[in-house]
Amino acid sequence: MALAAAVLAADGAVPAESVGRLVLLGELGLDGSVRAVRGVLPAVLAAARAGHPTVVVPAGNADEAALVDSVEVLAAGTLAELVAHLRGAAALPRHTRSPLPPPPPGPDLGDVVGQAVGRRAVEVAAAGAHHLFLTGPPGAGKTMLAERLPGLLPALDEQAALEVTAIHSVAGTLPPGAPLVTRPTFEAPHHSATMAALVGGGSGLIRPGALCRAHRGVLFLDEAPEFPRAVLDTLRQPLERGQVTISRASGASTFPCRAQLVLAANPCPCASAAGDAACTCSPVERRRYQSRLSGPLLDRIDLRVDLPAVTRVAWLEAGTVAEPTSMVARRVQHARDAAAERLRGTGLTVNSQVPGRMLRERWSPPRPALRLVERALERGVLSVRGYDRVLRVAWTLADLAGRPLPGSDDVAEALGMRLQRAAA
Repeated sequence: MALAAAVLAADGAVPAESVGRLVLLGELGLDGSVRAVRGVLPAVLAAARAGHPTVVVPAGNADEAALVDSVEVLAAGTLAELVAHLRGAAALPRHTRSPLPPPPPGPDLGDVVGQAVGRRAVEVAAAGAHHLFLTGPPGAGKTMLAERLPGLLPALDEQAALEVTAIHSVAGTLPPGAPLVTRPTFEAPHHSATMAALVGGGSGLIRPGALCRAHRGVLFLDEAPEFPRAVLDTLRQPLERGQVTISRASGASTFPCRAQLVLAANPCPCASAAGDAACTCSPVERRRYQSRLSGPLLDRIDLRVDLPAVTRVAWLEAGTVAEPTSMVARRVQHARDAAAERLRGTGLTVNSQVPGRMLRERWSPPRPALRLVERALERGVLSVRGYDRVLRVAWTLADLAGRPLPGSDDVAEALGMRLQRAAA
């Protein structure tokens, strides 16, 4: 649409000054219709920062563009309507954003049968924004727990919602009828996903991958050992930095990707639902299967939880009412509020973001509470990075319990959640 307007202005068909005042976004069809395009929201945000007060967008992108309050949005359905506006014959109507529909309710944590350990793990992960690794036999509830984690996270504030919406706009994955993403997103790529699909890339226009689309939300990798090891290892630096830069010959693009990673895996390749008694895998096969997840990647996972098979007793008790998502989400919000208050003035908001040095110097638990984790460090079963991650989880546990400082029990539980998978 911008090229067509420029050609018309150069030919004298429309006044050049009328074109110069506008930012035009849209794709023209051969029939003169204006088609919706990807990336309208970040383009309008850039136009606003550059001081352009008026943009013309396709009617299908008008709600998305109107999310930027400081810009006048004009919606064009055809090239003829644009030409009439530029000539002053019939002005394009100013678009007013429609009221946002409430987001649909997500899956409820109350649907999970039993699995007190798993429910505790996702609550702690949500409260401190910690990465999580779930292992267990088929049917243990790994996927159910992961799918319910976004519902425990606080709703996105305005700035975060615009960030997430801009990413999905570039990716072309904005849901129809919902121009603003207000809830944490959930991305679950298949284990056959390529590096470009997981992190981002493309031969032409660079697109954000599943990791970037999960910004401020959850990236769930089911059957994690089935992913190519090289693909999984590309997650290490982006998870630490919270952003990923994708370089191509034509240029480079940087996308935010501060997502919570949730890995899920079976204990062995045969994935017997009956557990070890029916397993047909040799110890060598088990080790080879588990070694597909590299040590450096696992070292960045705060919580590692083994889920047992759901027992008959748990099924019989399924009629009892378990804690729903709304109740657990309130505890998560209180814990996050406590962490944000403690971290005020540092630019940080959640425990998982606290640097190790700051954690040890300013917010170290009492020395008697650290004996167990220091002993694990001395024995070599815990790295220095792992030591810091145990302290972060201990603070999250204290925030959930409403305690001002982590105690021995908090540190012991945090250490158990970190070493459980290693011990197994």
